[in-house]
Amino acid sequence: MNEKQNNDESQPPSSIFGKLKKYFRNPFFMKTQSVSEVTDFLKDAVDQNVIDKEAEFIARKAIKLGDITVKEIMIPKVDMVTIHIDENTTEIITKIIESGHSRYPVLGKERNDVAGVLLAKDILPKLFKGIKDFDIIGMLRDPNVVPETKKADSLLEEFKQDRSHLAVVIDEYGEISGLVTIEDILEELVGEIEDEHDVDDEEIVNISDNQFIVDAKIELEEFISFFNLKIDPLTVDAETLGGLFISEFGVLPEIEDKISIEKLTIKVSDTDGRRIKKFVVTTNT
Repeated sequence: MNEKQNNDESQPPSSIFGKLKKYFRNPFFMKTQSVSEVTDFLKDAVDQNVIDKEAEFIARKAIKLGDITVKEIMIPKVDMVTIHIDENTTEIITKIIESGHSRYPVLGKERNDVAGVLLAKDILPKLFKGIKDFDIIGMLRDPNVVPETKKADSLLEEFKQDRSHLAVVIDEYGEISGLVTIEDILEELVGEIEDEHDVDDEEIVNISDNQFIVDAKIELEEFISFFNLKIDPLTVDAETLGGLFISEFGVLPEIEDKISIEKLTIKVSDTDGRRIKKFVVTTNT
């Protein structure tokens, strides 16, 4: 009797399993239910230990991915590393070594002509054989060119289908405006993907009596708690301070852009050209 009771207590209520079956029987449940309904369902699932917080976080991000355009997450044109179809071998190899990327959009003779995508690994056999001068035209992969308005989830599906990892983004006039990679989209789901060269920093660093350097990826609840704000995080359509800033600011911000929230002034102090990295937060007393 006691053993049965213990087993019952360790299991989530059957109603939760019923909801799970209902939702997952329909593979398109995220499209057919309201976002708030699915979000509430996920919260219930966490509360009943059906899924953990990390799974809930990724699921909520996946739902929102359908509302994100590639323009919001792309690397702007000014920060793109590209190769021109007429560049010589030495220039190309130097560019690859200095930038360290694995894929490069190759631009044609016309201003907005994307001739293809060059993979750094395709050059290695030439270098290994001691060939110092070669034509890259025959090495190019077909380019994926997408409009700024394309949804991130749709592009991710394209990446999966054609096994590509990069797309060049154009605006409504056909001008190249940036590029987006599969990593950019995945970071929207799981957070920034760091490599072995990245260094972890403290999320909040006090630099003076009333100023702090704050990491844009800090969880919103942690930020609110630290500064004793009255904001209810459940009413904000953001998971991080960076997301809150963009939501309040309305457009993609640049360095020195700022907003005020209660007693705080939050100013962008560092970006990597495609997303906010750091803020300077000033407490106004």
